[in-house]
Amino acid sequence: MMVSNLVRLIERHSEQLGQELTKRIRESERTFDFRNIPPERLQLAAVEVYRNLGLWLLQKTESDIEKQFRDIAARRVADGIGLHQFVWALIVSRDHLWQFLQRETFADNIVELFGKLELQQMLNQFFDRAVYYAILGYAAARDQDHVVKDSVRVRWPVSRI
Repeated sequence: MMVSNLVRLIERHSEQLGQELTKRIRESERTFDFRNIPPERLQLAAVEVYRNLGLWLLQKTESDIEKQFRDIAARRVADGIGLHQFVWALIVSRDHLWQFLQRETFADNIVELFGKLELQQMLNQFFDRAVYYAILGYAAARDQDHVVKDSVRVRWPVSRI
């Protein structure tokens, strides 16, 4: 199977993949903060990435990935998700996808094997960028949070007696 066939396979199974990933993330002790997010909302986010994987891998630019994952990171900060847990969830997302491909496909020849390896490289690159920009998004959201808190802080004048 070439890359486009593998991507279509993932996109066709996006609902199933999203359900399974949501369950894995919500049950993992490494991502326990995600239990505070309604499962439907979490699943919708996972399905969206899987359903549009072809766009993300083949058409979206790095700046698109940056914007998307900075936005997602800001939402996760607001949800109270720790950075380490968010990064682990991204790693689980990539691994879950690769395990699905291992179960569902078998390379009958060198061309198909090359296609799987090429897709693995593309997925790794995508998720590496997602992690990088998510970390930047977390930093920006936390910096913004500190600015807001500092501006709200009341400074009492020192009275002179």
